[in-house]
This record gives sequence, structure tokens and C-alpha cells, in this order.
Amino acid sequence: MLFNSLEFLIFFPVVTLVYFLIPHKIKWIWLLICSYFFYMCWNPKYALLMALSTVITYASGMMIDRFGRIGDAKKSRRLKNMTVALSFVSNLGILVFFKYFDFLLDNLNPIIGLFGIAPIVPKFDVVLPVGISFYTFQALSYTMDVYRGEVACEKNPFRYALFVSFFPQLVAGPIERSKNLLLQLHEKHTFCFERVKSGLLLMLWGFFQKLVIADRAAILVNEVYNNYTNFGGVEILLATILFALQIYCDFSSYTDIARGAAEVMGFSLMKNFEQPYFSKSIAEFWRNWHISLSGWFRDYLYIPLGGNKRGKVRKYVNIMIVFLASGLWHGANWTFVLWGFLHGMYQVIGGVTLPARQKLCTWLGINRHTHFYHLFQRLITFLLVCFGWIFFRANHVSEAFGMIKKLFCEWNPWVLTDVTGMGLDSAQLIVLVFATMILFLVSSAHYYRVQLRRYVLDAHLIVRWSLAFLGIFLVLIFGIYGPGFSESQFIYFQF
Repeated sequence: MLFNSLEFLIFFPVVTLVYFLIPHKIKWIWLLICSYFFYMCWNPKYALLMALSTVITYASGMMIDRFGRIGDAKKSRRLKNMTVALSFVSNLGILVFFKYFDFLLDNLNPIIGLFGIAPIVPKFDVVLPVGISFYTFQALSYTMDVYRGEVACEKNPFRYALFVSFFPQLVAGPIERSKNLLLQLHEKHTFCFERVKSGLLLMLWGFFQKLVIADRAAILVNEVYNNYTNFGGVEILLATILFALQIYCDFSSYTDIARGAAEVMGFSLMKNFEQPYFSKSIAEFWRNWHISLSGWFRDYLYIPLGGNKRGKVRKYVNIMIVFLASGLWHGANWTFVLWGFLHGMYQVIGGVTLPARQKLCTWLGINRHTHFYHLFQRLITFLLVCFGWIFFRANHVSEAFGMIKKLFCEWNPWVLTDVTGMGLDSAQLIVLVFATMILFLVSSAHYYRVQLRRYVLDAHLIVRWSLAFLGIFLVLIFGIYGPGFSESQFIYFQF
């Protein structure tokens, strides 16, 4: 069930209405039932995988809590370490099988072929369960949080199951921490009209980003990237910039809708984006992009590896490990691995050259605190990020390098006088430009800490309802609903 589907527009109001009508003590049971129904709308049998991950991590938490009460500190630590290792190995094993089985096989067969061994041909198809990367990482974070003593283990297995399966953020995040969401499942949530208005407004903004901007930009992006041999460097550059816009609006829209839906019911989910394209460095970009995943890798991989406390060389090695893992997390394709490697190298090169760049600015008399210099930093960062998006979006590594070659060798700016051959007609392009301008203005306001949503909610009744109906009008009239007006899947569902 997609957020931008008719089914969800029926499902969510019904869930919310019943949620506020039933007694507090059974609200969480209702949400658990609805969350599993929401997930089973894709494929009922894969709900068993989510349940298995839930059972493993719940049992791990209970065992860690029990072992923590053993008087022998050395034995207690050893047993807790074994439990954490077992939880990670089993959960990641499930993730690797369903997400990377075909990828591993495709890379293994050429190697064993060199030794005269027949290729392995599986007798079954492995289908990627939607959202498996998200709920697996969320469940594993609970294991680590209990191990570190940051949260008490949840005694109720079904309430814990709701933490893993909470439907607003189940399939594409944000990846919540147990010390935030799990604790909220014990709180009493009553109907609050102000909170409902705020949540619905955030959801409306999410629908605008998805249907008006992301899905419209996707038309041009898909046309160019799927037929790149028919286009030159200028078209590829335009498509890449629009993909940067598409993936941001697509993913940000999902998390905004998720946060808004949760807020309507009284829950607070973490922000996943903080104007990432306004960043002045790649390091800052990753502090503002997919914040829940970046934080997960920082807390549960980078810091356990030693972080930056074991010298610069080890720090840079740890950074590369994290970004290679992040790239592979996004998909079973070498394009994602190269994308992660590239961002890791950005960070390493940026860190190594920082002193030299600072000295060069001093020698040239450049003031690094001016708005012009910050604008220059943002432009360079955006271009580096866009270059990385080529690998992320390309279907194959060879296609990525083919597009990069065209990007530098085939340059004809006059093709921009007529972009109709790239899938969007003039009217669609004008709508995209104006919608992007709205996005830029809203993002700029948020960057400078202007609480636009608060201003709208506090505005006069006529102004507030006028803006709400204008937003609905823009989504309904200018939204893209996919081929044959069917809802378009969110990009991060495939991860």
C-alpha cells in the first residue's frame, strides 16, 4: 500500500478514527494489527520475515537483560557479546540472502567458471521484501541500545513488534531508535486538533513534493538515463540535476508523509533531511541527508570501529568502510558500491587537503566567511553530489562511465532550446520549474529557521484554509500519477 494510493487515503483515516475512539490500553494492539495489514498488502508471506526478525531481536534483548544481572562481570560480558553477535549474524544473514543472493551469485559464477566449475543456477527466485533494510536496521539498533544500557528491554513482545512494524515509517524510514519510538508506545495519546492540523499540513507538503515535483522530474530522468546513447552531455547534465531533485523530493516526501501521519496520532518521528543541498561540504551533506541512516552507521559501525580516536589513517579507513557499507546497503549492484566509494573518497580527500586549502585561502587573501565563498562551497558540493548520483541512478557501471564520457566529450548547449525529446513538453517543464521555485523558497525558509508550518497554523482562518485548498489543488491538478494514472512507487522502497 503506497502513501500516494487511493487505498491509503481510505486506510489512514479509518485507522486514525478508530485509534482515537478505542480505550488507551488497546490502542497499541490496534496499531500493531493495522501495521501488519499495511505491510501484508504488498506480500503477506514476507510479514513472516519481519516477524522472525522481531522474535530474534526481542529474545536478544531479554537475554542481554538477563545476562546483565549475572554476578560474574566477565561471564556476563561474554554472554552479552555472544547474544549481540548472534542477533546481528542472524538478522544480517536474512538480509544478505534476500537482498544480495542474486548479486553474489552473479559475481561468483564467473570466478568459479575460471576453474572449470559449472555455474550455479538456483531453482528458485529470491524476491526482495519491501522495507527489509529499514526494519532490520531498526530492530538491530534495539539490540545494541539494550546492550549499551541506553534503553530497558521491552518485556511485552507484541508492543515491541509494533516498534519494529509501526506502519508510517515501516518501509522507507526514518530508521527510528528504540529510545525515541519505543518509549512513545507507552505514552497516552489523545485527540489534539492542533496536532492533527500540523500533521496533515506536513503530509500535504509531502504529497506536493512527491506528486508534483519528484514524479514529474522522473519522466525526463528516466527517458535520458534509460536511453543515454541517444543524448549528449548537456542532456545528461540536466537529467542528473533533475535526478538530484527527484530523489530528494521522493525520499523527503515519504518521510514527511510518515512524520505527518505519526504526528496526527500523537507520535513524533525524527527528521530525515535538513536542506542537504545547502551543505558547504560533503561531510555536512551527510549530516543533513538520510540522517537516520547516517546516524545508524555512525553509532553502530563507525564508532565501534574506533571512529576518529585511533589516528588519521584509521579514521579514513573507517570512513571508507562505512561508505562502502552504506553504498551496498542501498542496493545489490556495483553502481551503489562505487557511489559509496566515491563519497568515502570525497570525505578522505577533503580531510587530507583541508589544511592545504586553508593555507591557500590565507595566501590568496580569500575571506572564508563571506557569503560569496559559502555560495562557492555549496556549488562545488552540489556538483560533487550530482556527479555521484550518476553512479547511483545508472542501471550498470558501464552505462555510468558511458554517460560520464558523454558529459565531458559531447557538449551542445543548443539542445536546451527544445527539451521535448526528453519526455517533458513545455507546459510540464514550466510546472516543474515553478514547483521547484516553491521548494527552494520553503527550503530557504527552513534553512534560516523560519517555522513556516507554525506561521500557517497561526494564520487567520481564511488564510489558513486558502493555503490548504491551494496545496490540495496543486497536488490534484498538477500531480503526476504515473502511467494510466496509477500511483508511482517511492524510490527507496527498493532498498
